[in-house]
Amino acid sequence: MQQIADDPLPKRPDGEGSVQVQLDPGLRIEGTRVFAVYGKGGIGKSTTSSNLSVAFSKLGKRVLQIGCDPKHDSTFTLTKCLVPTVIDILESVDFHIEELRPSDYVYEGYNGVLCVEAGGPPAGTGCGGYVVGQTVKLLKQHHLLEETDVVIFDVLGDVVCGGFAAPLQHAERALIVTANDFDSIFAMNRIATAILAKSKHYRVRIGGLVANRSRETDEIDRFAEAVGLKRLAHLPDLDIIRRSRLKKATVFEMADEPGSGLKEAQEQYLQLAEQLWAGVDPLDVHPMRDREIFEFLGFN
Repeated sequence: MQQIADDPLPKRPDGEGSVQVQLDPGLRIEGTRVFAVYGKGGIGKSTTSSNLSVAFSKLGKRVLQIGCDPKHDSTFTLTKCLVPTVIDILESVDFHIEELRPSDYVYEGYNGVLCVEAGGPPAGTGCGGYVVGQTVKLLKQHHLLEETDVVIFDVLGDVVCGGFAAPLQHAERALIVTANDFDSIFAMNRIATAILAKSKHYRVRIGGLVANRSRETDEIDRFAEAVGLKRLAHLPDLDIIRRSRLKKATVFEMADEPGSGLKEAQEQYLQLAEQLWAGVDPLDVHPMRDREIFEFLGFN
């Protein structure tokens, strides 16, 4: 397994000139491969995260998926239900962490994948970064990360404020899910900018992109070549993947049908897991400015 270099970190504070949620050094996740999945809202991050979690488990890895969305719907294809969020559980005990047990907020999903929904503060209040921090704190206090090989953060939409960028403080590689359209690629460019900002202070690096819900990848590949990104997987817009969500199931639980593309989709997730476990090199990405990407994409 390729080891991630233990780069020395700069001493200046994170988020100079802006309000940021800073990582408590005592909450660093160590000894585990940690990935954060980002992308435009509705692009299929939860589908990608859940199927990738199962793919890792099929490789014999112990996997923990953490949903970072107040909708707490990241893990329902794994657990077959909407599990309570960490923030809801904490509120139920008036934030007395010592009263909680792992079984209060950790649920075992398909093929042994452990599932946690961090949740989020009520709309317009609080900060998502606080919720992520409390979730990691609980996991560490209950020693749940010590027996875990892979942690996957499934992060809310394309929000890249200090709070929702908090998983980047824990991850070693960030993945961006995109489709072959203007809005998705535009969001990917902004997300890449946010990841690079965090990479100045934390060990996270961009690992690559996943083309999702797209028959073609021409615009994705043209943009990736221009800015230094790399496509790691391609999942076409398959009806059987859409139906897997309706059935509250991962693609690994679906029955194959002639011409469905199911086997190919399963293989894509397995190959992606194998690549990530072996170690993908950090990418030297140079995002475009908004006006530049506007001129670059599409046809005149």
